[in-house]
Formats: sequence, structure tokens, C-alpha cells
Amino acid sequence: MKKRRMMLLLLGLIISISVKAQKPTIAVSFPNVDNIESLTSKNAATHIRLELIKLDKYIVLDEFDMAEVLKGNTNYQQDCYGLNCLTQLGNELDVDYIISGNFVGLGDKFAISLKLVDVRNKKLSKSVIREFEAYENQISKMVRVLLQEMYGMEVEKLLLDQIKYQDDVITSDNVGKINNSGPRVGGAYLLGSLNEFAIRPEEQGGLDIQPILSMIGYQIEGQYVGTENFSALLEGIINFSGLEQGVFIPSLSILNGFRFGKAGWEFAFGPSFSFRKTSYGFFDTENTFGKGENYYFSENDWSSYAYETYQSDSTYYDTFGGYNPPSITDVSNYSFSKNFDKRGLVGINTTWVMAFGRTFRAGALNIPVNVFYSSTRKGGMLGLSVGFNVMNSKKSIH
Repeated sequence: MKKRRMMLLLLGLIISISVKAQKPTIAVSFPNVDNIESLTSKNAATHIRLELIKLDKYIVLDEFDMAEVLKGNTNYQQDCYGLNCLTQLGNELDVDYIISGNFVGLGDKFAISLKLVDVRNKKLSKSVIREFEAYENQISKMVRVLLQEMYGMEVEKLLLDQIKYQDDVITSDNVGKINNSGPRVGGAYLLGSLNEFAIRPEEQGGLDIQPILSMIGYQIEGQYVGTENFSALLEGIINFSGLEQGVFIPSLSILNGFRFGKAGWEFAFGPSFSFRKTSYGFFDTENTFGKGENYYFSENDWSSYAYETYQSDSTYYDTFGGYNPPSITDVSNYSFSKNFDKRGLVGINTTWVMAFGRTFRAGALNIPVNVFYSSTRKGGMLGLSVGFNVMNSKKSIH
């Protein structure tokens, strides 16, 4: 029994060695590299060599195996791109195949080609070419895709979608390079009537807080048209402001956005909706009634003040002895208008939002930074918003 097991193990070892010995040998020449700043010919050869090893179809010569032959003929390191030169190099290295490439930067894209030369038969065996987005840190993935196509292997769709070049006029099923759905934090400074409402004392219907609010929320966005260098977006932002000062101000913004170029510049605009409380009243800008300059009187405040102040004035009694408090126009040049007042009636407040910013990227991490202005009647807010999200893949707009 033991002898039988030993024989099987020995047979398996012999078969394994035999299979490995049957693998053809291959070497990688120095490819041509043009107009790609961070890539050298040597680095390009290394990328090809590593991806070939992963295929596990050949015994791949490394740079040390090739060093002696390359040292003896410097032309092999610079100008060896044609069939004759590659065949000669392959013969001197004593390999079955040799592979070369051409890496060219063309503005916003890379054109990369690979060709496989059958050294023994002195002929071109396979070749492949494809255009990719100009991502200099994704060369290995580009080489991997080309080798998979060269050998008729199934190309990883997710990988290809991330790096292939698209010049379609209208988006198909392959764009959506940045999706900034995710949390948002920031702050805003209140201007105009909102500033006055924030710092107004509570007994006058104000918030009695600093006119600087923190903001925390979440953005959801969807792309509805675009190309690789342009996207039109619909954005929804749920936001909560003022929590650090003990106030709760929710809002919902619906924005139409445009994102441009690989740098991720963007512009957005649209309405924002929130709740507000208002009352009719006036501001005593000249301290006519002695409560202080810019003291706010609501209609109820004025009624109480007028009753206390003018009830002894016979001018305001009718013939039946009924007291009729004076209207504000009877005693001053002021008139009532609608103003923010947290003691007032609840209604819907609308503002117009405009935002401008850029998305910074660190690997798969997107960091959108936006400056925005929200405008309402006689006031508004100017702020900064920062978010983050991780891009797992490109998204389809369909």
C-alpha cells in the first residue's frame, strides 16, 4: 500500500515537472513610450512582465535573465520595435516568444498596443491595441486588459469600465465617473434679515444666537446626461443647521448641477425649502417708543404696549366708553410688514441656492468641497460645505 502511494506521488511529481517544462518561454523587450511623463520604457516592460506572470501561460524571463544579452547590444534597449529586431533579440535570448509594446499619450487618452512575436517561426503571432483614459497610475490595469483580450480571455467589465476611453457625445452605459452621494458637513454665516433674526433677543421673537451656523446633512445625486468630461446632475440635499446652538433648522434643497472635466469642477443651483415662523410687525428704528433702537414689535406686542400706554388717553375711547388702541400709523411713521418671528405662525420658506466647488480625489475617496450662497427676501447665508464618499465603480445612467 505504501509503495503504491509513493509511486503515485512520484508520478504526480513527474507529470508536474513535465507540464511546467512544456510551457513556452517568453521575454519582454523595451516598449516605445511617448508623451507619458511618469512612464519609462523600463517601467512599461516591468508592467508587461508582471501581468504575463499572472497569466501563468509562459516561463517569463526577468530582467536579470536578459541582462547579458542587452548589455552586449544597446540597440535592444532603445530602438528594437520591428519584427526583425525582435526576432533577433528572441533568438539571442533563446525564447519561444517575445512581446513588445507602444505606449503613447494623446491629450486626455493613452493609446497602447502590444504585439507578440513567434521567434521560432519569425512572424507576428498576436497583436492588440486599445485607447484608455489618461490615468498614469493605472498602467498595470491597462496592460492586464490588453493581455486578456490578446488571449481571448474574458475581460473584467468593472476593470474595463474604470479605465477605457470614451468620446461619446451622449452618455451610454459607461459614464458616471464621480458620484458624490454621501454625508455633508459645513457652516454658514447669516446675512441681512437672517442675521438680524439670529441675534435678536428671544423676548422679541428672535433666536438669540450667533449668526454662524454649523450644518450637517446628506446629499443624494443622480446623473441624467453627460460625457466622460461633462455630467448633468440632479441633487437632493437634506440638511440640519444650528444644532450646536440649541436650534433645529431642517431644509431640503433640490439642485440642478453640472460637473466638468477630470478635475471635478462643478456648479449647481436650485430651490431650497424649510419651515419658518413669521408675524406682522415693525422695527422701532428711531426708538420712538423707548424700548430700544430697532426693537421689534409684533402685532400682539403692539396691542399690549398700546393698551398700557394709551388707555388713559380719551382720544382712543368711543362714545360708548369702549377703548380702541391706536394703530401704529396714528402715533408714528411705521407700518406693519411680515418678519421672522419664532412666536409667529408656521409656514414654508423658500430660498435660491447657488454653489460652486470641486471634487478632490485620493484613490477611491472623493472629497467634494463647495462654496454656496442661499438667498431669501432681504437676506441669505454664505457658507462652505465638505463631504466624502468612496467610489466603488462607475455608475450607469440607465
